Amino acid sequence: MRVGDAERNEVAEALSQHYSDGRLDGTEMKERLERAIGAKTRGDLAGLLDDLPPLGQAPAPVRRRHRAGLWLAACAVLAFMSTPWQYAHWMWFPRVPWLFLGLVGLLLWRRSRRRSRSAGG
Repeated sequence: MRVGDAERNEVAEALSQHYSDGRLDGTEMKERLERAIGAKTRGDLAGLLDDLPPLGQAPAPVRRRHRAGLWLAACAVLAFMSTPWQYAHWMWFPRVPWLFLGLVGLLLWRRSRRRSRSAGG
């Protein structure tokens, strides 16, 4: 079955979009575009877009690895280090540095979470 200018232009625009998204390099884009422009039948257009994802779909989100295990270990160490001082009410001063470090760590963690969410992650 023969194709018209509309079909050739549609494939050429799709190839251009894939090229601008970085899925095709210059040489491959040129080869495919020449095949699309010179196509006379649907068979000539077949295969030009088969190995490329469909346009219009949102790309899969990039999953970031959170260091939950590191935070869990830090909390466990914090709890372990501050436990002996809980029973000695007159020795409150050793708890202060650990609580301060825990609060600073919590604030830094929340800040990094906000940044990763605003960056799309």
